[in-house]
Amino acid sequence: MASPRLDDPVEIGGVTLRNRLYRAPLLECAGSGPDAPGRLAAELEPAARAGAGLVCQGATIVRETGGCAAPGMTRVADPEFVASLEAVTETVHDHGAAIAIQLEHGGLRSMETWHAEYRREHPALRQLAVSRPPRLLRLLDRLGFLDYDARVMTTAEVYDLAADFGRAAAMATDAGYDIVHLAGANMGIIHQFLSPFYNHRDDEFGDGVRFLEVVANEIRARAGDVPLMTKVPAETAAPPGIRRHLTEDATVEICRRLDDAGYDALVPVSGSVFWDASIVRGSFPARAWDDERFRDGYAAAFGGPLRARLVELGNRLEAAWYDFDPAWNAALCRRVREVVSVPVLCEGGIRERGEMDRLLGDACDAVGMARPFYAEPELPARLLGRETERDVRVVCESCNNCAVPQVTGAGGVCRTPTVLSRAGRLKKQGEYVRTSENAGETKGDPEG
Repeated sequence: MASPRLDDPVEIGGVTLRNRLYRAPLLECAGSGPDAPGRLAAELEPAARAGAGLVCQGATIVRETGGCAAPGMTRVADPEFVASLEAVTETVHDHGAAIAIQLEHGGLRSMETWHAEYRREHPALRQLAVSRPPRLLRLLDRLGFLDYDARVMTTAEVYDLAADFGRAAAMATDAGYDIVHLAGANMGIIHQFLSPFYNHRDDEFGDGVRFLEVVANEIRARAGDVPLMTKVPAETAAPPGIRRHLTEDATVEICRRLDDAGYDALVPVSGSVFWDASIVRGSFPARAWDDERFRDGYAAAFGGPLRARLVELGNRLEAAWYDFDPAWNAALCRRVREVVSVPVLCEGGIRERGEMDRLLGDACDAVGMARPFYAEPELPARLLGRETERDVRVVCESCNNCAVPQVTGAGGVCRTPTVLSRAGRLKKQGEYVRTSENAGETKGDPEG
């Protein structure tokens, strides 16, 4: 049987995507105010218009207070606000794409841990914790880089949190989202349940997969048979000396269990036990750190200019350690795909059309990108319908100048002149205009 092409459709839980290219979750920095639906629609519409099969809205928080891992995150706890997001789903559907909403709670990674100014403004907020914070993180607390006042959840409180995921999913489905995507990696609360570095519970949730099973049950009970997918972390980049972490073998077994639990698609990703450069591998973002527009914001976030410089030094060391590696999750995805019956989605360092076609049918069933969309919001128009031009490559340099300013609340945009110049030339050449070869369906909801 011939391997699928990027332009071929694929089904996730009864929703047919018109092709196998998706915009992976990004931080849209839209917030939860009255202008949030318009800002989200403006962020997501270009990818849908350019032909993406699936557009993922970035991590949205399932509770009204606490749990935000970065400034400007959207919350999906207020029914009236979530109903207003129908403007977002309609915009994406008008271009024939499907839309997923990624649900999250930051747990120990929340802003009340690491953002100094936010802590001062919200002194009563406590982090939700799966277990007592690990010893290394408690050391960083004593040194003043982090601030832990963690509330270790009781068994009943874990069930309450799972119910919040279910309620958020139900409201989102009513607003027109086609797929619910759980933020199961990048040190969010789900990752913390799955990781032996964080999870030392002695109740049923000491088995972290149990939390994902209960979340799935809550979503099915409240939102019906909405397709459900999740990221699944492997902590293969854990620093030396961290003995308790998720091995690749453990992650493959977790994915097998989630397949049995009724998840409709899986996104295996590798990284560290920490929220660090292992999840955005690439160059040190020198331009972003040197930009005077953000210096006060860095100082406010990290507790002063000196501490901001120390974080910058840590970022420099991490960038050297976690250098860019093309399609760095492919081997893990390939192993998972061998043991599950549902689609496996691969993202992380995928940058060329030819590479995408090689991955499909081997390591995965669909391919996604995130940071490249900051430079090329209409990127799918360049990649789809180009199977005879396998050298088509994104303009993104994986320099991460887009990501670091987000700790100040700045929006996610490309800030690298050479990248923007190339994107500008391509735009003048009409490369972002969909042609008859890559247009496909242009109107109506995805087939369900």
